[in-house]
Amino acid sequence: MTSIQDHLSKRIDGSIKAIDSIREFLPELIRVGNSIFERMESGGILYTAGNGGSAANALHLAEELVGKYRSERPPMPAVCLNSDPTGLTCIANDFGFEAVFARPCSALLRRGDILLICSTSGRSGNLIEALQVARDNEILTVGFLGKDGGPCRDLCDHPIVIPNDDSAFIQDAHQALIHLLCEMAEQR
Repeated sequence: MTSIQDHLSKRIDGSIKAIDSIREFLPELIRVGNSIFERMESGGILYTAGNGGSAANALHLAEELVGKYRSERPPMPAVCLNSDPTGLTCIANDFGFEAVFARPCSALLRRGDILLICSTSGRSGNLIEALQVARDNEILTVGFLGKDGGPCRDLCDHPIVIPNDDSAFIQDAHQALIHLLCEMAEQR
């Protein structure tokens, strides 16, 4: 029987491996970041969304851009679609949970905006619906995904898929991607 220390050590190793896999995506992340920030500099707004722990990651990215990451800089236009519990519950109650992001996307997203979703599986119906609305309206779509990317992968102009099956490790890697985007924002 392994000790808790051995178990936790293996979990740390898994996180390190998932985060280290980001190195192979750096050229794509730079392209994604440049596309996002060019659109924002031209008046576009970055919208983010996710479920559960991925919702926390989506919220974290938006707040870092509006607030600050490490350096003083002008605020950047970013809105997290899962940050309004009254809106989410209203839409879920009236239209179903699948619509909780698609309805705001229909109402808010305009040409020049960006939708970035975080999903460990890429299979959440509400994110698939939101991406479809965004694609139908020619919005740039970005996915921080895991596993095989699921159906979201094909709906993203820029999918970055962490090749792992463990949601915690995927979310750790997504958090690192978010911080790397913040580094890029502050280097511009």
